[in-house]
Amino acid sequence: MDIQAIAATLRGADDLYAVLRRAGAGLTAEAADALLPALYAALGDAPEAARLQSVDQSLLRAVIRAGAGLPAAPSLAGHLQACAVAPLFQPDIASRSHMVLRCDETPGMPAYSDPSFDAWFAGQGVDYGLGPYGEKRSVYRAAQFADAASPERRMIHMGIDVFAPAGTAVHAPLPAVVQSVVYNADPLDYGHTLILRHDSAAGPFHTLYGHLGGSLPGLCQPGQLVAAGQVVAHLGDWPENGGWAPHLHFQMMADMLDQKGGNFFGVGHESLWDIWQQICPDPNLILRLPERVFG
Repeated sequence: MDIQAIAATLRGADDLYAVLRRAGAGLTAEAADALLPALYAALGDAPEAARLQSVDQSLLRAVIRAGAGLPAAPSLAGHLQACAVAPLFQPDIASRSHMVLRCDETPGMPAYSDPSFDAWFAGQGVDYGLGPYGEKRSVYRAAQFADAASPERRMIHMGIDVFAPAGTAVHAPLPAVVQSVVYNADPLDYGHTLILRHDSAAGPFHTLYGHLGGSLPGLCQPGQLVAAGQVVAHLGDWPENGGWAPHLHFQMMADMLDQKGGNFFGVGHESLWDIWQQICPDPNLILRLPERVFG
């Protein structure tokens, strides 16, 4: 492994993720995990070092590991397929009328952030609306969905959205410990946000619940034990949920990366989607909606 040669390819590159992925090719696990510190030493005060340092460091290591053909995060599918889960909503989504709401494809649908969405959705005559996992959404073209490591916007949705009236109760799907209860106040962020930590044979993993109501701090506090089926939150309305139509953003994290402040990336890079799918697996492993629902 020629560190200086790799550092030279980073200098002046627009997409540092792509360079790191290529640099991981053929590395052992030990060498892959040692590459990033060695590159910082080789880059010194080059602007590319600062660009890399501004990004989640565990995400960079996952990119390198993926380039080496190594797993970017633990696999949860086997564990979750074998365990019982409680429905997030009562009545369960699959037992009631529902429709898929595709951001750029559903005819006549206002944007989720448009107040006219509420009346439009009420007119559809369904109990639940569903925003798909893995959907590429043009709404995420804003600069806030980019980082310094590449010009690419993060546009691929890593959760499943469930639309229902404000105040609808949200239930824990599995036994858990409350990891964090935070209000993420930036416009179009999560608003009231809950993260739960769960145990599995593959190690701990987390679930995130975004766009919640102000009842959250009264229902959950960090360190609290939560039972499967327990009401942990309610859907928030416009003023309290980040500025969106009432809905839940439900997401799984097999690895929290370096995110410790009660927030997590809700959308990922298309060019890194194979990596993000390992870090944030399909939440339908828990929701268990029929495959036909999303086509």
